[in-house]
Amino acid sequence: MSASSAKSEIPDTMKTPPVVSPEAWEAARQEMLVKEKAFTRARDKLAAERRRMPWTAVEKAYSFEGRKGKVSLLDLFEGRRQLILYRAFYEPGVHGWPDHACRGCSLGADQVAHLSHLNARDTTLAYASRAPQPDIARLKARMGWELPWYTITDSFDADFGVDQWHGHNVFICDGGKVFRTYFINNRGDEAMGTLWSYLDLTPLGRQETWEDSPEGYPQTPPYKWWNWHDGYVAGAEPDKKWVEVSEAGEAAFRKRDNLD
Repeated sequence: MSASSAKSEIPDTMKTPPVVSPEAWEAARQEMLVKEKAFTRARDKLAAERRRMPWTAVEKAYSFEGRKGKVSLLDLFEGRRQLILYRAFYEPGVHGWPDHACRGCSLGADQVAHLSHLNARDTTLAYASRAPQPDIARLKARMGWELPWYTITDSFDADFGVDQWHGHNVFICDGGKVFRTYFINNRGDEAMGTLWSYLDLTPLGRQETWEDSPEGYPQTPPYKWWNWHDGYVAGAEPDKKWVEVSEAGEAAFRKRDNLD
């Protein structure tokens, strides 16, 4: 027996579920689907509550180093309304330095979806570490990461709960003033990486009409704003053909699964 075939066998000590007919399997799936839909609705409700969290003003003027020099926290927004800033551990003393960042932070960076979709929702994702910019540039090139990555130069990490551990801080800009709106760390970070997981953390959410958001929040119909990652044009109307396709698909999907 080869090593590859041996690995494909389930150990005798592993207690596996029963093997049933396709009909019994489908019945079990339908039972689980009820619970999964309840979980999805609970997640949506939690996100709605998160959008109603109070804000706290960022009064201190924080400074970072970017590719082109010194920048402020407001600069990190890149002109967008929302900012999600992840504190990644890449600096002297971190396992892997200087060739690699923390393994957990690196795994997280590998999960990050294409940023154009997030940017299309007026949201910027960025990373920040204590490493100098030349080291960060070298690391990004080696690992194939294209997200903005800044150098922390002051007490930002200590002030925002990420001096000893990783975490995502969420901010919004209103009239040139920055407010902190949310924070997650520990296991809250492990699910991050998708467009939806990021947007659900933000004060404006996914900005779609089905969401339960406070009055006056920006919202557009779901699906219609989606685009190829190289096809977004600021201020452009949704593609008419895609609107037709997405509406037909949504109608068929809802009819099939009797979604709310």
